[in-house]
Amino acid sequence: MGLPLKPKDSCAFDAVALGEIMLRLDPGEGRIRTARQFQAWEGGGEYNVARGLRKCFGLRTAVVTAFVDNEVGHLIEDCIMQGGVATDFIRWRPDDGIGRSVRNGLNFTERGFGIRGAVGVPDRGNTAASQMKPGDVDWDHLFGSLGVRWFHTGGIFAALSATTADLAIEAVQAAKRHGTVVSYDLNYRPSLWKSIGGHAKAREVNRAIARHVDVMIGNEEDFTASLGFEVAGVDHTLSAIETDAFKRMIETAVKDYPNFKVAATTLRRVITATRNDWSAILWHDGAFRESRKYPDLEILDRVGGGDSFASGLAFGFLEFNDAQHAVDYGAAHGALASTTPGDTSMATRAEVEKVITGGGARVVR
Repeated sequence: MGLPLKPKDSCAFDAVALGEIMLRLDPGEGRIRTARQFQAWEGGGEYNVARGLRKCFGLRTAVVTAFVDNEVGHLIEDCIMQGGVATDFIRWRPDDGIGRSVRNGLNFTERGFGIRGAVGVPDRGNTAASQMKPGDVDWDHLFGSLGVRWFHTGGIFAALSATTADLAIEAVQAAKRHGTVVSYDLNYRPSLWKSIGGHAKAREVNRAIARHVDVMIGNEEDFTASLGFEVAGVDHTLSAIETDAFKRMIETAVKDYPNFKVAATTLRRVITATRNDWSAILWHDGAFRESRKYPDLEILDRVGGGDSFASGLAFGFLEFNDAQHAVDYGAAHGALASTTPGDTSMATRAEVEKVITGGGARVVR
């Protein structure tokens, strides 16, 4: 059995994401601390999923977020437009001149190389997106009048403030009320939770949201930190044990959350910042399905690989409504996204399908 998806012709959008989008400032092969120039990209955990579904897979997507109405906000908007994601549901906040009361988020990100790991330095306090609150969005119009087949949000947005957590709960409840499939990426980030209650607060918020989720995404660390599930004897350096841990974790989680129809994660063994073993696993309808393995995957930029996995997974269900397709498209798309710079995928559907079928990396002329 697949998922209870709405018919495509009954909805204005295949997928909508709720989350913060920051301006990513990338020093390329250099370091943030010594850089004199940066490449500007847009990026955000939840948005990256909608962007991948639109740009790689050609689906109709939109993002719900907020920006300050100034030049930086419109730079990020321009990046979103280039990715083809609808901007109809962006909330614009007045600029106070210096960002005293509200601002747009920045994310300085260096890619890492070899034994030097990637580094992210977000500058996102007091942003427009973090001030979003219940009542800001007409969900009944979006999910009911317009129609959405798939809704995605995650633990990054929920951690931005008390009001974004409440908005995420309002959104998933509305999506379920209108028959929209809900996916959620736990995406636990200690830095986001440490000043607002740590693990305890993360679990309180994520457990409330999880009751309304159909497709839960996260590795065993996410499930432990965000939902409180513990699995003894896990060695995070060994992919085989990680796979077994995830299976045991999910078998426990679905008993507590019978609403979960799918649970999935990427499986990574970090050899160096630029070499990872990569694969994925998915639980659906009582059975586990695994992708092909991508051993010793060469990484150019690992940031956004998990988001591209989530968008490929969503595409597998939206296009085929099939769990094996979902884990295969997710793993291949995430692997390809790791070979290009920036948070968002630069892959095409044809390239993803070539990787799924074992196509090689010979030059294409």
